[in-house]
Amino acid sequence: MHQPDTVAEGFKYYIINKPFNMVSQFVSPDNVRLLGKINFDFPEGIHAIGRLDNHSEGLLILTTNKKVTRLLFQGETPHARTYLVQVKDELSAESLHKLRTGVPIIVQNGATYITPPCDVQVVQKPEGLFVSGNRPKEYGVFSWLTISLTEGKFHQVRKMTDAVGHRVRRLIRISIEDLQLGDLQPGCVREIEEETFFEQLKIKNWRE
Repeated sequence: MHQPDTVAEGFKYYIINKPFNMVSQFVSPDNVRLLGKINFDFPEGIHAIGRLDNHSEGLLILTTNKKVTRLLFQGETPHARTYLVQVKDELSAESLHKLRTGVPIIVQNGATYITPPCDVQVVQKPEGLFVSGNRPKEYGVFSWLTISLTEGKFHQVRKMTDAVGHRVRRLIRISIEDLQLGDLQPGCVREIEEETFFEQLKIKNWRE
């Protein structure tokens, strides 16, 4: 088992590339694949920040610092998260415009919510894109998008693309602000120095 390198005394900060078909938890009453299956010796008190659902992949923060959730997701300043998204069929200019300007989705308690304007770009399929989990063979026509949000309603990206008739095939979080997934492979871990961690997340008041 890999041993974490010592970066600094005190709190620890990591990013992982969460694989497909793994929940963002270390403990669950359900029969699911947990973060403990990752081959890494995490310190006591580790927990995930900003969960990805079971079928989503990519950048997930793990830390022993309990303040990070409040600083990152509950402060007055929103923080951008960017996703690489594969959807079925070719995306029309009209659908792209709707995603960029706002679409109605169903949120908690069955309420309708209009998503705010966000950055959506059509991109080429990334070369050498890693495969995460056991997936059926791809067939048919797909579009690849990057979607950047500063909010995160439950399953928001999936609901947004569903609203314009394009079901998500893959959903990979590739960055939170300047904290990048990069070439980190599924199930792999990278430890980050504390000051670098908060600088890349654009959190200025972390010492308070």
